[in-house]
Amino acid sequence: MALATRKKQKPAITMTRSDHQRLSNLAESLPTSAVSVAGELFVELDRARIVTDGRISDNIVRMRSVLRFTSDLGEDRSVTLVMPGEADIAKNRISILTPIGVALIGLSVGQSIDWTARDGRVHRLTVESVNAPGAISRMPVSAALQS
Repeated sequence: MALATRKKQKPAITMTRSDHQRLSNLAESLPTSAVSVAGELFVELDRARIVTDGRISDNIVRMRSVLRFTSDLGEDRSVTLVMPGEADIAKNRISILTPIGVALIGLSVGQSIDWTARDGRVHRLTVESVNAPGAISRMPVSAALQS
């Protein structure tokens, strides 16, 4: 019985030093009305392994990554993880200050995580692919046209 009620352990995550610092500052500056999402972000920041910016693998979700994930709801979405002022759902730009944004940061391709939607329901998502920030602009033109 205890095994059925125990939450699944969260996967290990990795974050760049600059993302960690910017997100820490963001979480600290949030108004008290956003205490829930700030708390979730602090939990992820506290458990992240921090690496220097140039030492992070391209397959890890960080700010401005373009990624594809699937969910237990049958979703298969491609999104960009952004700061709140850049969020635009019509352009598939997901804010880090959403439950799904907090869940995505630091995950690598193949990892899954449970996240709680604003309605209280728990969902599971899996990262299928990640393009590092700026990776598309660094691609040769022929490769960019094929993607």
